[in-house]
Amino acid sequence: MQYFKYHNSELYAEEVNLVELANQVETPCYVYSRGALEENWQAFHNAFAETPHRICYAVKANSNIAILNLLARLGSGFDIVSQGELERVLAAGGNPQQIVFSGVGKKSSEIRRALEANIYCFNVESPLELTRLNTLAQEQGVIARIALRVNPNIDPQTHSYITTGLKENKFGINIDQVAALTDTILSLPHLRWIGIACHIGSQLTTLDPLLSSLDKLIELYETLRDKKIPLTHINVGGGLGIRYKDETPPTIDHYVQAVRDRLGKLPLEIILEPGRAITANTGILLTRVEYLKSSHDKNFAIVDAAMNDLMRPALYQAWQDILPVVKTTTGEEKQYDIVGPVCESADFLGKNRLLTLQPGDLLAISSAGAYGFSMSSNYNSRPRAAEVLVDKDIFHIIRARETIRDLFALESPIG
Repeated sequence: MQYFKYHNSELYAEEVNLVELANQVETPCYVYSRGALEENWQAFHNAFAETPHRICYAVKANSNIAILNLLARLGSGFDIVSQGELERVLAAGGNPQQIVFSGVGKKSSEIRRALEANIYCFNVESPLELTRLNTLAQEQGVIARIALRVNPNIDPQTHSYITTGLKENKFGINIDQVAALTDTILSLPHLRWIGIACHIGSQLTTLDPLLSSLDKLIELYETLRDKKIPLTHINVGGGLGIRYKDETPPTIDHYVQAVRDRLGKLPLEIILEPGRAITANTGILLTRVEYLKSSHDKNFAIVDAAMNDLMRPALYQAWQDILPVVKTTTGEEKQYDIVGPVCESADFLGKNRLLTLQPGDLLAISSAGAYGFSMSSNYNSRPRAAEVLVDKDIFHIIRARETIRDLFALESPIG
C-alpha cells in the first residue's frame, strides 16, 4: 500500500484525499494509482537487465483502456484471450507485434481478426486449433506465428479454480503429446512454429512449481532443438502472487531472477505474462456503509458495493484487507461481516473484520486492482462502478459510472 497512505487519519491515494474523491465521484468506485502501476511494470522489465525478454501484461486482470494505454507507453506487450481484449489493446495504442493470443476456445472470427491485425503469436492449446489456424491463415494468404502451450501436470499450490497446469485442467496440450504433433505442425504450410509456452496457475506464492515447469520446458526445448526446430522464444506465463493477507510470495526481482537463472543461457527470448502482480496492489474499491445490523450471532455492515462489483470473495472465498478511509478513536470496535445488497448469501466482501463503524463511513477494499472491475457484472440490475486513476494530486475518471438506462440500452420489447 505504498501509494495508499494515511495522512492525519485520512486515507490518500498518492496525494488525493479519498474522502474528497468519494464525495465527488460517489461510491462504489475503483481507484487506481498510476505511480504504482508504472513502478510494478518497470520492476519486471528492469529485473531482466540485458536478458532478451518481452513483458506481455495479462489483459484479463484489468482491461481498462487507460490502464492499457499507460502500459503500452512503457513498451509493454499484452497477453489476450478474446477478440474483445484484442480490440481494447489496439484502441489503447498497443503494438500488435507485442500481442500473444492465448485461450482454449478461439473462434474462427477471432482468429481472422488477429491475423488481420498481424499479432506476434498465437499460443495454440489443442491439435484441432492447429488445423483451424492453418486454414484461416491460408484464406488470408499469411503465415501465422505459433507457440505450443503445453500442460506440464505441475501442481501450482494455489486455489483449485485458478490452477491451469494440471492434467485435469482444460488448458494447453499434454507435454507428452508434443513429440507426436511435431510432424503435423511442420506439414502445415501457413504456420511458423516459433515458441513453446506454459502457464500453470495464478496467485503463485512459492517458486518450486515454477521451477519444476521450467525444467520441463527446457527438456522439451532440447528435444525440439535436436529435431532442428528453430524456436525463438519460451513463454513461462504469469501467475506471480501478491500478499493479500499473510502470504509470502517471491518478490518480482526474485521471481525474475529464478527465471533468468533457469533459462537465461538458452538462445531464446523469454516471455512473461504477469497480470495480478502488476495491477492488484495498484487499486482499491471504495464503498460506503449504508446500514449497520446485528443478529444474535453476527454484526453486519451493509455497504453499497456488492459481489457484482467484486466477485473474488464470493467466487474464491478470497480475503482482501478492508480499511476505514477515516480512522476514528471514538465508538465501539466490533467484529463485522462486510456485506452488500445483492440477494445472495455469498454476497460478502469480508467476514469477521474488527472495525469501528457508523452509517455513512467509507471503507477501502485493498488489492482490488486485478480481477475486480474486470470480473464485475450487472447482477440484480446494478450499474457497474466508476473507475478512477490517480496521478499524484489529480484524478481522472477513466470509466464513467453506468446509468440505469445503460442497463437495458441493448434490449428491446417484442412487438
